Amino acid sequence: MSAESQAGRIAIVEVSRPARLREFVELPYRLYATDPRWIPELRRDAVRRLSPEYNPFLAHAEMALFLARRADGSTCGRIAAIEDRAHNDVHTEQAGWFGFFEAADAASAGALLEAVERWAIARGARVIRGPVNPSLNDTAGLLVDGFDEPPYLLMPYNPRVYAEYIEGEGFRKAKDLWAWDLDLTRPLGGRIVRLAGRARRRSGVRVRTVDMRAYDDELGRLLDVYREAWEDNWGFVPPTQAEVRQFADDLKPVIDPEIVLIAEIDGRVAGCVVTLPDVNQVLARMGGSLLPFGLWHFLRRRRIIDRARVVLLGVLPAYRRAGLYPLLVEEVYRRGIARGYRRAELSWTLEDNDEINAGIAASGGRHYKTYRLYEKPIG
Repeated sequence: MSAESQAGRIAIVEVSRPARLREFVELPYRLYATDPRWIPELRRDAVRRLSPEYNPFLAHAEMALFLARRADGSTCGRIAAIEDRAHNDVHTEQAGWFGFFEAADAASAGALLEAVERWAIARGARVIRGPVNPSLNDTAGLLVDGFDEPPYLLMPYNPRVYAEYIEGEGFRKAKDLWAWDLDLTRPLGGRIVRLAGRARRRSGVRVRTVDMRAYDDELGRLLDVYREAWEDNWGFVPPTQAEVRQFADDLKPVIDPEIVLIAEIDGRVAGCVVTLPDVNQVLARMGGSLLPFGLWHFLRRRRIIDRARVVLLGVLPAYRRAGLYPLLVEEVYRRGIARGYRRAELSWTLEDNDEINAGIAASGGRHYKTYRLYEKPIG
């Protein structure tokens, strides 16, 4: 594709030099400047996610970045076109993806999505899905329901009108992802407490906190659970060791070990729950920068954060009859309260994962946000 192409009165420009990359990164900070629900990530992290030198996802994927510009030269949108070779190998399909989508109006949205379609067709794709930033193992989905509250850590946010823009270009729902709200000031559902007690008595399970002194070994154990427990989930692609390492290194400074739990039976890892403090409560005060005052807020994070996000709750298939799901929920609920957390989000779950969704509802969880993945046949 040429560096520039014209779509009506909107020019689509491929990001090919540092100045354009800065435009790509800065656009959301301008578009959301007056939206109190948007949480600005650190600009440093925004740049790193787009860098092949830093983001190991790009070792098995190709990504092209595009900007939309009006006739007066102002930037009015951005998008990434993504080819994830690992996904196509695992699922035996020819799929392209789009992500990092922002648009000031319908015209710029249409031009950007058309640019992704042309890019994907040129690479043999038969379908486009998104948004993912840049994969399902990172932030994923378009917020379509639940706009009243700001997002938790590593969850996306966007204006309500974006769904209209995307559907207007022929995209339709592929899958919905659900986020659940849990009020930790209220008692846990009685059925979950009873099932947890039964599992504790019958299975001989031991639940322990993650050992930060053996972080690398613990990381391997958590990764094993993640890969095996999610193997059959829609769209799942096992992350590489390098991807897990980068994710873990990024989050290590904010981990609260008391709410990262491992369940063992007969000395073997059987399941885990990984819960992270909602650092978005701190990022909301930092304006996307550590300096001059952001570092002060970060150092005070323990006093600021009273929310947490459950990002991983998994049990190995061999132990799924041992009642470990309710046990892990009960354990992390109790320990979270002891650590001063008052609310939690369990996210995300697939809309059709009936067993897990029913269990969360029985815990007292409230389905309060929906994120949508779209797709469009092409070629």
